[in-house]
Amino acid sequence: MRVLIDGLDLSGKTTLTAALAAELAARGRTVVEHRGFLAGRHPARRALKKLPLVRQPDSTLVTTAYLTAGYLVDSLLVRAAAPEPPGSVLIQDGYVDRTVAFGMAGGPYLSAALALRWPHLFAPFDLAAPAEVRRTRLGARETPDAVDIRGVEDARFADTFNAMLTLGMGRRHTRLLVLDTSVHQPEEMATTIADALLTIPASGAIRLSGALERAA
Repeated sequence: MRVLIDGLDLSGKTTLTAALAAELAARGRTVVEHRGFLAGRHPARRALKKLPLVRQPDSTLVTTAYLTAGYLVDSLLVRAAAPEPPGSVLIQDGYVDRTVAFGMAGGPYLSAALALRWPHLFAPFDLAAPAEVRRTRLGARETPDAVDIRGVEDARFADTFNAMLTLGMGRRHTRLLVLDTSVHQPEEMATTIADALLTIPASGAIRLSGALERAA
């Protein structure tokens, strides 16, 4: 099984990923936490790392490179050979969904719009749990980058990002669980995700606390 945790930076997705890993491990599941491309040997990984990812919302070049040479190729590789060990649950911290969402919120760029038109070209997840929340202020001890700051200060940018993440790229996943991390504790959300994942139907979606349930 594959679970995707995604959302704006500073939305609590990394904390939620750790909480979900602990919850599934407590239920006796073998858990693999992962970031980046799913394929173990991606031919463009090294070249793409040279691009300034922090500039992706402002760059059609970076957006297009990651969507085409990055995630489209990754999808082909994953369909040929699943990267996770049999019987395990892979928890992915961010994937192509955020690249498309940033490309639409910062652009819109043609490559992001095309990806949004055909989201099923990219690797799907059994359950995706985007965090639909926007921080309204930065902590005094935080050292944010330009994308972090924009997500906090630019409400229109954040709203577009969240819409593209859930209503756009979320369509390709088997199940979609939209979370408000400003209301629920990580452990509570982890329990909800684990319950949904381990009783997963053919399709569907849920919204926790505003958490939207809809067919995927």
